[in-house]
Amino acid sequence: MTSPSPISASSPVSGPSPASPVSPVLAEVVRSGFVEGRHRGALVVLAADGSVEWSLGDAEAPVFPRSTNKPMQAAAVLRAGLDLSGERLALAAASHSGEPFHLDLVRTMLAEFGLTADQLQTPPDLPLDPEEAEHYLASGQVRDRRTMNCSGKHTAMLAACALNGWPLESYLDQDHPLQRLVLDGVRAASGDDVAHIGTDGCGAPLMSLSLTGLARAFRHFVLAEPGTPERRVADAMRAHPEYVAGTRRPDTWLMRELPGTLSKMGAEAVQALALPDGRALAFKIEDGATRTLGPVLAATLRRMGVDAPVLSRIEDVPLLGGAERVGEIRATI
Repeated sequence: MTSPSPISASSPVSGPSPASPVSPVLAEVVRSGFVEGRHRGALVVLAADGSVEWSLGDAEAPVFPRSTNKPMQAAAVLRAGLDLSGERLALAAASHSGEPFHLDLVRTMLAEFGLTADQLQTPPDLPLDPEEAEHYLASGQVRDRRTMNCSGKHTAMLAACALNGWPLESYLDQDHPLQRLVLDGVRAASGDDVAHIGTDGCGAPLMSLSLTGLARAFRHFVLAEPGTPERRVADAMRAHPEYVAGTRRPDTWLMRELPGTLSKMGAEAVQALALPDGRALAFKIEDGATRTLGPVLAATLRRMGVDAPVLSRIEDVPLLGGAERVGEIRATI
């Protein structure tokens, strides 16, 4: 396994100051022909050679990538020596929907590695998918650590720690050997220095990146040499996208219908994607409205020359009035 380097980060950074330029509008909320809201953000597109082809807003400012950093976390458990592949490795990089096949595999992996649900430090939660949450509650079940959408990642982290004899109770501490490996991988894949380290919703350390660095990281994963941790993660995610997201999720649809594409969304409206030829994109909506992700992603891919039926599927975000469609979220790029 790779020897991890010490964690270090600069002083905490703040968001844009009042004097900062206003970010461009990336999406509009249109109801009954009237624009009732606007979503601002920043976006970057990389050419196949890794150079910035075009961008909107400040793509160099640090942002928290949220769950778009999960491929880098999954690569770290491989560098720690954990032998994962197929659906198990895809689940280690997942924000799963909490569908029965997701929860079954979490339980199976815990048992395979001699772990228990009580050792997971994910917050007890309901399935991420609203339909699954309704079914889950209707069956009489309650919030559970295994049901939280990051439980696959946490199971893999615990397994890597057990394999190496590292402390299990502190596996989420910033200075834990596993989290130092994650930091090394984030820096190497993105080419960014990490300006700030925070805590993600699941409790894991969260390293800030620029959107350009995030796009570079996804490009690095799809172009990595076969057999490397990064390529193994990318290949598992692309081969088993339903384990990365769920059967009703745009990331799954994109990876299924655009072969070779690596796609991952994150909370607070972050999205990263790389095409098999090395072109890549990343964007963040400032107000965190995840309903904008599909329309902005579809519009960006079209501007990059991608033409596929799945784009119409992911961009369709209707607004309802009296249970009837009266408008939509539409991209403005």
